[in-house]
Amino acid sequence: MPSFPIITGLSSLADRYDVIFSDVWGVVHNGLAPHKAAGEALTRFRAKGGIVVMISNAPRPAWSVVEQLNGIGVVSTAYDAIVTSGDVTQGLARAEPDPRCFHIGADKDEPLFHDLPVERTTLEKAAFVICSGLRDDENETVADYTDLLKAIRSRNLPMLCANPDLIVERGEKLILCAGALAAVYEEMGGKVTHGGKPHRPIYEATFRKAASFLGRPPEKKRILAIGDAIRTDVAGAHGFDIDSLFLSAGIHTSELHDADGRLSQAKLDAFMPAQAFQPMATSEYLVW
Repeated sequence: MPSFPIITGLSSLADRYDVIFSDVWGVVHNGLAPHKAAGEALTRFRAKGGIVVMISNAPRPAWSVVEQLNGIGVVSTAYDAIVTSGDVTQGLARAEPDPRCFHIGADKDEPLFHDLPVERTTLEKAAFVICSGLRDDENETVADYTDLLKAIRSRNLPMLCANPDLIVERGEKLILCAGALAAVYEEMGGKVTHGGKPHRPIYEATFRKAASFLGRPPEKKRILAIGDAIRTDVAGAHGFDIDSLFLSAGIHTSELHDADGRLSQAKLDAFMPAQAFQPMATSEYLVW
């Protein structure tokens, strides 16, 4: 069995890359507080001339995520720009031929609809669905949406999933995301179009954003994606043909860390072969 590489910090890789596509939630913050060492690492990469574009499955536009990062305390020196699943979803919604939309999601996702020319209406009148998440992700489960998803399927409505994540960290808790509802709808035979990772449109948008700061299209071999989710971050990087650095201290912590909280090489070596895609390297957290 191969031993999958564990690195101690970004500095060991930084010279290989001109651009970083960094995940946000789980990398630079945990939903409640910043990972200060991650902000420092990305700041130092930029100080060396690198470009950092945050690539987020947040179901809100980039400007809203910037406000959230500022509120949490993530340093603005850590990134050049942000591209979100919300941005991509807005583009998908604008392309819908009929603007009547039924929304599944919480009030906090209201920025998704800012300046968006859709008409939010009842399920009975809707031509498509936007799912940005659970309405109460602290207390609800996917099972609470079974009847609603069946009703949507009975009308054969297409769904735009504004956050393909299944779960995300919020402090010490794991919270269900829109992707969990979209997965059930797909199992029912419903059509879902995803705005974020691991799907290609968000990577194309992030690539264009990086090129605008770099002054030229970056070489893909000089781009590194960083994230804490195999299903989205690592798979998405693979699909876009760029390298990835996987962070184990996130949604996969329980699978990969020992009782003392440290990343286990043995657990990593048992875990990785079962995954459809493997990263170039792994680290516990993003540090320099």
